[in-house]
Amino acid sequence: MMFVDYLNTPLGTIECVSSEKGLRHVIFCGEQVNEANPNKITHMCIKQLAEYFDGLRSTFTIPLDPVGTDFQQQVWHCLNSIPFGETRSYLDIAKQVNRPKGSQAVGGANGRNPISIIVPCHRVVASTGKLTGYAGGIERKLWLLEHEGIYVKASNETKQLDIKNVLHSRQSKTQYLG
Repeated sequence: MMFVDYLNTPLGTIECVSSEKGLRHVIFCGEQVNEANPNKITHMCIKQLAEYFDGLRSTFTIPLDPVGTDFQQQVWHCLNSIPFGETRSYLDIAKQVNRPKGSQAVGGANGRNPISIIVPCHRVVASTGKLTGYAGGIERKLWLLEHEGIYVKASNETKQLDIKNVLHSRQSKTQYLG
């Protein structure tokens, strides 16, 4: 059985889904909200995410149960080691999983991370420090990084970003969630 609950945030509505063992996914769901069916894990997720958005939490202590390949699991585990307020490059993660030429594969696994924010895929940037894609929208990624005190060098792309454009949209990664 799966359990679901929702949280309204400055970046739009977040959907938290868990199994009996742990979180399966945390995504920006836009306006696509179903009936809530919470359990203790989704309740813990909502509470901790609210604290994160209020600036009261920088780490999460929620049991996780993501579904993915062995390689994806390796990458997601590495993402969990990126401290609040810091970033890593795709190359850094590729080296960490012993695939130094696998930056593109790491990018694919990062993009399929089903547990946004808690497994901090938003903290991964290009080796140049440039912002790269984010399934929740690059505007959300920029907001999350700035929320964590990470300076993002202004570029033509970041100057044109408008968070209001993505608040009501569902993350593109949902096609990969089971």
